[in-house]
Amino acid sequence: MKLEGKVAIITGGAAGIGFQTALLFLKEGASVVFTDINPNEGEKALLELKKESDKVIFVKQDVSKEDDWRMVVEKTNATFGKIDILFNNAGIYVIKPIPEITMEDWNRMMDINVTGVFLGLKHVLPEIEKSGEGSVINASSIAGLQGGAGHLMYGASKGAVRLMTKDAAAEYASKGIRINSIHPGYITTQMANYASETLHLSKRELDKTYPLGRMGKPEEVAKMVLFLASDDSSFSTGAEFVLDGGVTNSI
Repeated sequence: MKLEGKVAIITGGAAGIGFQTALLFLKEGASVVFTDINPNEGEKALLELKKESDKVIFVKQDVSKEDDWRMVVEKTNATFGKIDILFNNAGIYVIKPIPEITMEDWNRMMDINVTGVFLGLKHVLPEIEKSGEGSVINASSIAGLQGGAGHLMYGASKGAVRLMTKDAAAEYASKGIRINSIHPGYITTQMANYASETLHLSKRELDKTYPLGRMGKPEEVAKMVLFLASDDSSFSTGAEFVLDGGVTNSI
């Protein structure tokens, strides 16, 4: 088991990529604390995850609130005694033309996608340092690598995550902590459903935009997160790992 004896925090873990990552981590021997802002979905996910392992708890969390991060760290330490891995996965996705973006839109996007990641780094990195070594994986996006119409807010937030990852990796490399970012394209989650509706493209049309002929699966992203969380990626830090079916390569 690649994560035997490790303790991981996963934000946005009630569905999609977060849920599949929590499930895979449990299969690989980790103890998992997953969080989500939706308590009903979180409790449903907890019942499913407990079928795999009882080394899992759910904590309701708003990642943009510093007190919530303090609470998550406290509950993780109280339950499992340490923290080795953080997957900053929680985020929101909004497509809007620039003139239609309100300050409320902008602030909400930055609060969750940027401040949420910052607070995770701020409060969890010192705890991982106590363990002697560990890994942080930050969820960015291909929108953090290239531009796209309607993606000013989202691209700004994911570009920030990309650079915060590099800065934090430089700061913590000497302490044995690796910090990397993942950059998915469209994955078959609620975000892809939203994009399909907003862009007026069917799932088949979205699939065709990828050289591999399809969107990604949450399980495929989870496997990349596992690689980065485990010793398999022991010489990787401050790097970008792209999961996009070749779409950024085709431009």
